[in-house]
Amino acid sequence: MAELSIDDLMYRPGLMKGQRILITGGGTGLGKVMAEACLILGAEVYICGRRGGVVEAAAKDLTDAHGGKCVGLACDIRVPEAIEEMIATVWADGGALTGLVNNAAGNFISRTEDLSARGFDAISNIVFRGSFFVSQACGKRWLAEGKHASVVSILTTWVWNGGPFTVPSGLSEAGLNVMTQSLAVEWGNRGIRFNAIAPGPFPTEGAWARLNPGGGTESEQKDPTIPLGRNGEMRELANLAVYLLDPGSAYVNGQTIAIDGGAHLQGGGGFNRLSGWGDAEWEAARSSIQAANEKDRAQRTV
Repeated sequence: MAELSIDDLMYRPGLMKGQRILITGGGTGLGKVMAEACLILGAEVYICGRRGGVVEAAAKDLTDAHGGKCVGLACDIRVPEAIEEMIATVWADGGALTGLVNNAAGNFISRTEDLSARGFDAISNIVFRGSFFVSQACGKRWLAEGKHASVVSILTTWVWNGGPFTVPSGLSEAGLNVMTQSLAVEWGNRGIRFNAIAPGPFPTEGAWARLNPGGGTESEQKDPTIPLGRNGEMRELANLAVYLLDPGSAYVNGQTIAIDGGAHLQGGGGFNRLSGWGDAEWEAARSSIQAANEKDRAQRTV
């Protein structure tokens, strides 16, 4: 179902006409909302994800609601060869992209001593390796063709203050933060900008099932660790993503911008509160996360 209308956005209609944007993990949650904002503003949008049926359904949902061009592509970004094939398909369908959003992610809460190698790889292969290889695949083409472009990576505020109980995600996103800073310098003089967004809580069904097991997704839940006293609204993130993708922000380069109501400045923005959990709470969380994973696997086989 569509989330946004033109009235939710800060920009004039048609702002992104002529732009071509790829959003990884664009079939659900924050990725779908950012795709919707770009589509409403006139961009051609490509969304990718492991579950081909999900991204194709999302693309249809968005074009039915807003018109324009939104294409869903099945791609497992853990596989570099799959990335190359997808990027070649996008380029062949209308030329160079003008923007990339590294949004695909995976995360779950766990005591670090309980992590398996498989669990660690499940996060790092998507967030760290996958996002790098998508950025590199696009970047090589942009550089060869002399094109200007904007890359936006979705991180978390844990890149500044650590991520207890989400260590694989924290490590991976810290790496993407360094990629953002490094390539902003290395490729900036050739017209390719790199920036990142570090959101606070923007509850979505998929992420919340693994980060807030059993806690629901109420967007107005009061949180004492957030100075503004609320979670984020989807339109707020969408407006920031559009700003960084658009040439109107052409002098912004190498920045990671928090959109978390000031939580990380107050010592929040993470899962420090879980330090008080015992074995029973962690076992309940594991059971809830496993149920969410089983639901995802069942959807991929439909």
